[in-house]
Amino acid sequence: MTMTEAVAAPARVPVQMTVNGTDYAAEVEPRLLLVHFLRDNLGLTGTHVGCDTSQCGACVVYLNGESVKSCTVLAVQANGGEVTTIEGLAKDGEYDPVQQGFWEMHGLQCGYCTPGMIMSAHALLKRIPNPTEEQIRHGLEGNLCRCTGYQNIVKAVQYAAGQMNGGGTHDPANTADWERELAGKSDS
Repeated sequence: MTMTEAVAAPARVPVQMTVNGTDYAAEVEPRLLLVHFLRDNLGLTGTHVGCDTSQCGACVVYLNGESVKSCTVLAVQANGGEVTTIEGLAKDGEYDPVQQGFWEMHGLQCGYCTPGMIMSAHALLKRIPNPTEEQIRHGLEGNLCRCTGYQNIVKAVQYAAGQMNGGGTHDPANTADWERELAGKSDS
């Protein structure tokens, strides 16, 4: 093997996948992570790279309907698959109930963890439509937030559960309603 052969660019591999309802085809290096394919090749920068060690959850997306940390999946592993990112949750210009919950309940501060947190919360609500606070906290254990202390994130997921289930007990209009509920007071 000559020196020139040793430093030659790695072979590229064709991949095809559907991302947020749109079909894409590209040639990628076999070692390219899905998170980098989404961000760098497709320009979908809502999926964040937080730690590169699968500890923070900022990179969570759906792959074939299952939530995955896209920093642990190679783009070639998603070949032929269907990917949904944070950009794909809103439909017809309307936020998904989980996105709306994070907005209404102030479930974010700096926002860096928010896309992955929303995707994980969305997956949780698909599995458990009306989770308890303990189930919510357990369901989000793979996502780290350095700013909020998680209380408003839990409220956001409860809000979304209420919206998705036609109201329910976790359907406050705003944070003031939550504060009254938590204090045992109501407007009526």
